[in-house]
Amino acid sequence: MSTETNTAQVLPRLSAELSISAGQVAAVAKLLKEGNTIPFIARYRKEVHGNLDEVQISKVQERLTYYAELEERRAAILKSIDEQGKLTDDLREKIESCMVKAALEDLYQPYKPKRRTRAMIAKEKGLEPLADAIWENRLGDAVFQNATPDDLQGARDILAERIADMAEVRGFVRETFAKKAVVKSEVVSPKPTQPTKFEQYYDFQEPIAEIPSHRYLAICRGQKEGVLWRHFVVEKEPVLARIEEIVGRGASEQLRLAIADAYRRLLAPSCEIDVATEKKMEADRAAVEVFAENLRHLLLASPLGEKRVLAIDPGIRTGCKVAMLDETGKFLVNTVIYPAQRTAEAQDILARLVEKFKPDAIAVGNGTAGRETEAFARSVLKLIGAKDVMVVSVSEAGASVYSASETARDEFPDLDLTVRGAISIGRRLQDPLAELVKIEPKAIGVGQYQHDVFQPLLEAKLDEVTVSCVNKVGVELNTASAPLLTRVSGIGASLAKRIVEWRNEHGAFRSRGDLKKVTGLGPKAFEQSAGFLRIRGAANPLDSSAVHPERYALVEKMAADLGVGVGELVGNAALAGRIEVKRYVSGDVGLPTLKDIVEELKKPGRDPRAVFEKPAFRDDVTTIDDVREGMTLEGVVTNVTAFGAFVDIGIHQDGLVHISELADHYVSDPSEVVKTGDKIKVHVIGVDKARNRISLSARTKPRGEGRAPARPNGNARPNNGYPGRTGARPTRPSGFVCNPFANL
Repeated sequence: MSTETNTAQVLPRLSAELSISAGQVAAVAKLLKEGNTIPFIARYRKEVHGNLDEVQISKVQERLTYYAELEERRAAILKSIDEQGKLTDDLREKIESCMVKAALEDLYQPYKPKRRTRAMIAKEKGLEPLADAIWENRLGDAVFQNATPDDLQGARDILAERIADMAEVRGFVRETFAKKAVVKSEVVSPKPTQPTKFEQYYDFQEPIAEIPSHRYLAICRGQKEGVLWRHFVVEKEPVLARIEEIVGRGASEQLRLAIADAYRRLLAPSCEIDVATEKKMEADRAAVEVFAENLRHLLLASPLGEKRVLAIDPGIRTGCKVAMLDETGKFLVNTVIYPAQRTAEAQDILARLVEKFKPDAIAVGNGTAGRETEAFARSVLKLIGAKDVMVVSVSEAGASVYSASETARDEFPDLDLTVRGAISIGRRLQDPLAELVKIEPKAIGVGQYQHDVFQPLLEAKLDEVTVSCVNKVGVELNTASAPLLTRVSGIGASLAKRIVEWRNEHGAFRSRGDLKKVTGLGPKAFEQSAGFLRIRGAANPLDSSAVHPERYALVEKMAADLGVGVGELVGNAALAGRIEVKRYVSGDVGLPTLKDIVEELKKPGRDPRAVFEKPAFRDDVTTIDDVREGMTLEGVVTNVTAFGAFVDIGIHQDGLVHISELADHYVSDPSEVVKTGDKIKVHVIGVDKARNRISLSARTKPRGEGRAPARPNGNARPNNGYPGRTGARPTRPSGFVCNPFANL
């Protein structure tokens, strides 16, 4: 198949699939082929592709990759069949017109090299004429009349394989499994003697078309751990009847037996595997999307900004590690205090640090004894009258991963792991995005089943989200770490390292143009990255904005037309508002780009993230022993899953708001109601100390009043509304339940 023919087929299909024009698809395909990144395309080439957003561009890229792989597989199949001398014009036409991978494999099925099969053995015995007689309904032939039972069995083996290799038959059976199968799970024998998180699936069934991704993944995990046996159930008789119609060879007893054998032995097992694999990938994609959305909101969490931070990594036996950071996140000093063992000494050390360095905030890790450490810090601030210093609880998720990483060793080769962890906690408060990019996203713990899903899919999606967030916010070139620079459009790990080396050797970059002096950073890399890099205090004020250098001349013309200098225009909303954008439309610059430029001139280098607000936890609720049913608490959403949201209420153990308790009305998708990082008010509706679980509700009406309707498919809420029993969320380490600082 020629490239032109393929393009002619693909563009209309993609246009229909993605609800965008074929011209937009072609434009994106061309831009991607030229080596442009998705953030660059979305931000700086809006006129070319018709103002598509990053999600749409990513979808185009994903589907183009699918069809490229399809084309590669098609070529291999055509070559294989041709080498066998079996490629007819009709078969070639079917293969060349096929645009679905599964259907393409069905066409190739009869020609795939196979291991020695029962059909091959029967053919070697000379039973193919008998099989043909049955196939053609020539039951009066001598070859049939003289056949022995063993001969008939061999002939049926040949026919069963012939039927199973028919593309239409295989496609029908696969579609039946995909649409009408019932997913059934049962406990393995013997039944586990101890309770497991899969108990609700010991005798469970649900139509494959209705089972949500998190339940299917839970069953898959149960099967992987040897607790469950999963299989698909399909009503057999209608399937056999339809296969007879497709075969269309009459209804002799021998052919019916061959059809039944083909279904039982060859089609059903194979198609069940195909559909199970596809269902798993579908569930994986859903789980990955949940993870990606959570990660996006976490990375774009409100930064405290350029404030001095005293960071504390709580500890009991080994003490609390303390690190002081300046406004840019630069590490200044560190020490260790022991509030539980040497309270007076710890108070004195912390007080002296606060009085000397005058931090704007104290960041306390939310791990073991985190709330007690917060209380201790507040008591010290109260003693010395430091009313303006806020104490903030900061998530420690992944901090230990960073502490032991090569990145941390490169940054702080002479510091202990625990001190690195404290520094990371402080920097997370100052700028979550800049610090979290140093950690493998999976270690942050904002997904469901992240260890069970297809890892390349997960890694690619999370990398895509991270890159998107970094470029959405922009990066300060003279302070950014190598891991942060690595995520900038057009800059990979090697270039990021060279940029940092150049900065260390020559000092701060004075202009975006200085980037061209970095070894290996050519015109393409400069084009892709420059607009996302900021240089505060540069001679050209546009270097601190999102205006791309390729548009500097245009802005200079705008300023000249207003009778002012560029420096006077940048940041002056009144002047920028006077720009008549239509005057500047040209061949390669349209209204979308011009409007972006004007908005950027009004607020250059603006941060799209929300203003920081400190979460407010109750001081009298620090462990699960303090939580009582009926309490109303404020919390922060830490993880949104398909079945609900987990909320940090300040006790080291998140509570779960089941999807049915998220709102007064029916909710099909928790992300419609809450996002990771949201601050919400919740009511405690259940406390299970034995399992360390807390059930919460975000409903404003009393339970039972205006209750959300039942699930559309009629499935009951499992396990008292706590799907976490299915292993949907990796359990966090159980918190330290006693108060080690009770003497404060």
